[in-house]
Amino acid sequence: MRRLTAFLLMAAVGCHAPAGRTAATPDTTDARTGAAADGEMANMAGMRADPHMSMTPAWPLAAGDSARANALVDLIRANLGKYQDVRVAVADGFKEFLPNVKNQKVYHFTNARNAIGARFSFDPLAPTSLLYKEAAGGGMTLVGVMYTEGPRTSFDELNARVPLSISHWHEHVNWCLPPRDRPGRWSDSTAGKPVFGPLGPIATQAACDSAGGRFFPRVFGWMVHVNAFSSDDPKVIWGGEDHDDHMKSE
Repeated sequence: MRRLTAFLLMAAVGCHAPAGRTAATPDTTDARTGAAADGEMANMAGMRADPHMSMTPAWPLAAGDSARANALVDLIRANLGKYQDVRVAVADGFKEFLPNVKNQKVYHFTNARNAIGARFSFDPLAPTSLLYKEAAGGGMTLVGVMYTEGPRTSFDELNARVPLSISHWHEHVNWCLPPRDRPGRWSDSTAGKPVFGPLGPIATQAACDSAGGRFFPRVFGWMVHVNAFSSDDPKVIWGGEDHDDHMKSE
């Protein structure tokens, strides 16, 4: 698992040059998807106050945004539905991330090859991760996919992949991890809450140094979830409820 974590950290370091934002014009082609953007902003409100989460700003709905978003969902459903059988996903190189962490809200099955490819181009049929939830009777239910981009990817580039007016790309920031040679410190807690990781209170280099940890200003790079298999409701498809269960240990 340490090797996978280290690999993903390296894969997340992009080499894209920044680009300026382009002007947007209103889009009236799909009011339903436009309403989804409003719901997405509401869903993400709590995440904005999270010191361990950074998100792209909401852009105005531009001409073609709704059509592009709907086309992406259709493409995912038409081509990636085979991964509803998690055994097919595993056979195609998707490996469960943090297999020893139980009761996760969302389980990520990550493909290392796709993670590398995402640094250089966007392939909607090669997501970095498949997203699953535990089924009531056991097993896994496919709910969506996750795409990744390097931390230096510009907003224009992110918008070209998934419209920023419809959904928010997010990145994990300000993580304090335990010393590499003391993994047992993952269990450190204060008032019943973890000291380290994305659920801990430490969000600055100074506080992390005081705790004897390792500080990461940015982890993994940009990510976006598309919950294409969860519902036909755009608010669910583009919602932010499934963004909070990434790495908790190495």
